[in-house]
Amino acid sequence: MSAEKDVSKTAAEEYTIKFIPPQSGDVKTIRLPRNLFKYGVISLLAGALLFVGAFSYAVYSTFANRNGAAEIEDLRQVNSIQQEQLLQLAKKANNLQEEMNQLKKLEEDIRRLSGAQPMQENTQDNGGNSQGVDPATHDGQGGPLNIPTVQNVNDTLSVVEQGLAQRRQSLTALKEELSQRQQALGLSVVSLPGGTTPSIWPARGVVSSPYGLRWNGSDFHPGIDIANDMGTPILATADGTVRVAGWNDGGYGNMVDIDHGNGIMTRYGHAMQVAVTAGQHVHRGQVIAYMGSTGFSTGPHVHYEVRINGQPVNPSAYLH
Repeated sequence: MSAEKDVSKTAAEEYTIKFIPPQSGDVKTIRLPRNLFKYGVISLLAGALLFVGAFSYAVYSTFANRNGAAEIEDLRQVNSIQQEQLLQLAKKANNLQEEMNQLKKLEEDIRRLSGAQPMQENTQDNGGNSQGVDPATHDGQGGPLNIPTVQNVNDTLSVVEQGLAQRRQSLTALKEELSQRQQALGLSVVSLPGGTTPSIWPARGVVSSPYGLRWNGSDFHPGIDIANDMGTPILATADGTVRVAGWNDGGYGNMVDIDHGNGIMTRYGHAMQVAVTAGQHVHRGQVIAYMGSTGFSTGPHVHYEVRINGQPVNPSAYLH
């Protein structure tokens, strides 16, 4: 009786799995303890849940990465479009600037042919302080490469706007002068006394590259280039203290920086030879260097900048 109870108890604590072949053959029997079967089922369910969770996370990560990549690509396309639009705007601003220079040259020709008085302006962006220098043989340009920015384009458009106002005023005066048939008076160049505000040309020569956008809008030129023969003297345009005198790795070649006080600084680049030293006090009209073609340059010229509180401005307003 006790043996029967033990057998019955053992059978109750086991699960029997039988494998019956479709045709005649031996029946396979597997007996599993109840606890082992229970743990096996639990493990199987847990594994299934883990598999479903891992699969769901993988699917989610795949879609998230795809969406992130798509957003990055969209941002790249938008940035590319904006850069292209800025480049096109820079080219248009550059074309407007060139047309303004051509209009100014045309007015100069009309005044010369008609015998009218020369333009009463402080700048000569196209002719420069040439005094007999042939622009056909002096066309050196240079300076550091700067990718145009929104601020650069705005600065160039401001220069064009100012030029339009000057042209309007100058042409109105020319019309009045021609209508009165008055003979023009020659405009002499007067030497200015010493001072800390730049107000003379840094060298004799022709302006081979004005301030603003150039090279079809692909570069912003922070100064003006005045071209002449190698060794032409370069003058300090105002009293001040030399801060830099020597080689510059940023494309200026042999360079001189002069601090004039009140946040005003002038820069002279591409010199063949520097004639001053850092810390030296110089006066307006003093020779500080000699024209060359060092650094990023296509020919002998001086790259001249005027900076106010570190920001380049159009030097034309300081040329007399």
